[in-house]
Amino acid sequence: QVQLMEHGGGTVQAGGSLRLSCTTSRMIDSHNCMGWFRQAPGDKRVGVALIYTADGTTYFADSVKGRFTISHDTAENTVLLQMNSLQPEDTGIYYCAVRRGDRCYATNLWYPAVFLDWGQGIQVTVSS
Repeated sequence: QVQLMEHGGGTVQAGGSLRLSCTTSRMIDSHNCMGWFRQAPGDKRVGVALIYTADGTTYFADSVKGRFTISHDTAENTVLLQMNSLQPEDTGIYYCAVRRGDRCYATNLWYPAVFLDWGQGIQVTVSS
């Protein structure tokens, strides 16, 4: 099992930006689906962005396309989520997750259960 640690959350005004990072407790191989999920109070956890670390293929939820980017630093085994033009509806706890040894599929955004390793989550609050 690998532990994931999120950093970079906080509170920002609407229109602002935040960058989240996720690091792993140990090196893992390079063919993984890594991503970010968001859970707002009273809502289920949903995918925000995914990246296949072997070739950089990405998938985004429709609500964040054009505003969020996801990237992977192989040497540091870190996944970054750059969030721009943040809106109040982006508020929630953001979780980093990894599914090792497999590529990403767009449908993974709606099925967090296929990811076995998760971080503790980090709060992002966007004020209006």
